[in-house]
Amino acid sequence: MNIMVVGVGGQGTLLTSRIIGKTALNAGWDVKLSEVHGMAQRGGSVVTFVRYDKKVFEPVVEEGCVDVLISFERLEALRYAHFLKPDGVMIVNDTRIDPMTVVIGAKEYPEGIIERLQGEHKVYTIDGGAIAKELGNSKVLNSVVLGLAAKHIGFSEDEWLEVLKNTVPPKTIEINTKAFKAGYEK
Repeated sequence: MNIMVVGVGGQGTLLTSRIIGKTALNAGWDVKLSEVHGMAQRGGSVVTFVRYDKKVFEPVVEEGCVDVLISFERLEALRYAHFLKPDGVMIVNDTRIDPMTVVIGAKEYPEGIIERLQGEHKVYTIDGGAIAKELGNSKVLNSVVLGLAAKHIGFSEDEWLEVLKNTVPPKTIEINTKAFKAGYEK
């Protein structure tokens, strides 16, 4: 299974990939993770790969080979869509975060991203930010999005929640659990 997690710095991309990796490892799979931070501190792209199988030799996934692409921002989904395999699934947090080139006026944010992606791929969207805010903590949007993605990756809800509870900071276990369940139920 080849999974790619993309987002903007500060959205929980790295934590999400670690939870996916630990869940697969706990289920007995060989797991490899690869992280590319980019300019994460300045709102730049963050890309991670999680691969699991009986034996995995290489952590990086080639273009056109990703089974599940999880994106925490719609432009990031568009930017990395070419990694998805033809029968792959894309989970997109339907939110907009302007990259620096848009902020300074050098480029315009593309319109119709979700519609374009849906025309080419199997796409599931969720407004993780709105759900997280309803729960009272906007920082758990990654757990909301992971909840939706988990149904397409495999493993039981209990397996996911066990790893989540053992990975997030102790004081955030309850809110992250609620966030994951909210996404899982979508």
